[in-house]
Amino acid sequence: MLLKNNRQKVLGLFMLILLLAFFICISIVYGYTDTSWKVAWDAFQQNNGSNEHLVIETVRLPRALIAAAVGSSLAIAGVLMQTLTKNPLASPDIFGVNAGASFAVVIGVTLFSMGNFQAIAWIAFLGAAIATIGVYAIGSFGREGLTPMTITLAGAAVTALFSSFTQGILVLNESALEQVLFWLAGSVQGRKLDILTSVLPYLVVGWIGALLFASKMNVLSMGEDVAKGLGLRTGYIKIILGIIIILLSGGAVAVAGPIGFIGIVIPHITRWVVGIDHRWIIPYAGLLGSILLLIADVLARYIIMPQEVPVGVMTAIIGTPFFIYIARRGFNGK
Repeated sequence: MLLKNNRQKVLGLFMLILLLAFFICISIVYGYTDTSWKVAWDAFQQNNGSNEHLVIETVRLPRALIAAAVGSSLAIAGVLMQTLTKNPLASPDIFGVNAGASFAVVIGVTLFSMGNFQAIAWIAFLGAAIATIGVYAIGSFGREGLTPMTITLAGAAVTALFSSFTQGILVLNESALEQVLFWLAGSVQGRKLDILTSVLPYLVVGWIGALLFASKMNVLSMGEDVAKGLGLRTGYIKIILGIIIILLSGGAVAVAGPIGFIGIVIPHITRWVVGIDHRWIIPYAGLLGSILLLIADVLARYIIMPQEVPVGVMTAIIGTPFFIYIARRGFNGK
């Protein structure tokens, strides 16, 4: 544990807030259109209608805020899933939650021509819920019940299933392929602020809910029997946490598509920094998730300039080595 007392953790939280604000500013200032810190400041003080000011206000500011919200949501969802399943590999993308939400959105957009973002958000939540229930049900089959290995295999199976369905629909409906292909790669490019405001209430409920249940998660992480012995209604807590995961994952996918590895990488980094107390893990994970996705998004603008790499590709590049390390340590005890 890097931070050993509450004073250090409070200071660290304050530093992360400043760091988050700094990277939001970096995201606003730097990109394909040449701007500067002064231009960005002037754009918010008095927009003169120039191309640079319009880009900053209508493109980069929404993009930065969306990246921060999505990164925070995916990181917190990863924390909740790893605590619930006691699986170091648990995250919305590995356990099929993102794939289920993506499949539902593709169905809505391609087959039913959904254009209303509120409707798309709801169908993303529905897909996330179906995937979550499916993974839990499949992983619970057998004599051993729900174990880290069985739920990981169930998540891989559900992810493969929904991904195959999604690809099949796009093959049959080639006209819709261009419309959703960049979204399926995971991206915050070109998203407008009203897209975030449509889903933000659900994300805020998820963030607040995770914080409110942080102390109960501490008890739950001790084990099912211990938690019940201490009077915790574990079934009720798991249902509530499942709903929070659906809100966070479904909302994030609805806004930015299926962005991977944030939910795996950030919870482990956070535990190394602050320990196992979820009252600290939740806010730290939220801030670190936002910062990581902002960094990945800024880097994505420069890899093949003037074109952009989808931010989901960047998070995969960052997260894959970490995933391999966690997989080896988690299942081999190393």
